Amino acid sequence: MAGYKGDYLEDKVLDHCVGRASFTMPTTYVALFTDSANLPEIAGGTLTNEVSTAGTAYARVATSGKWAAAGSGSITTNADIEFATATANWGTVSFFAIMDGDTEGSDNVLYCGDITTPKAVNTDDTAKFASGDITITES
Repeated sequence: MAGYKGDYLEDKVLDHCVGRASFTMPTTYVALFTDSANLPEIAGGTLTNEVSTAGTAYARVATSGKWAAAGSGSITTNADIEFATATANWGTVSFFAIMDGDTEGSDNVLYCGDITTPKAVNTDDTAKFASGDITITES
């Protein structure tokens, strides 16, 4: 997965590390997207192409407690991240973001990236990232 740090997080980390302002640890969620063509906007915080919640059973999934300890500049999930079973077609999911909130079309992008093998999520399908599927690396 190619990955990116959101502009919002970059600014918060810089301010925090130089002692300009503290950064409160966020509660994090995974959001799914059907297109990453708007990557510049996603990195800047404007969200488009997120799977719709309207009548589909889609909701962002909390990731707190689902990460191994960071080491050597990387952190990886250590538990499955499973979405609700779709009650309508979600489209082909090809992009994800780690968000600081659970409101569709809102909140701040912390990290985001392409899904290596996009998946069509249709009625009665369950989207899932298995333990270890998401790794974030700082460079």
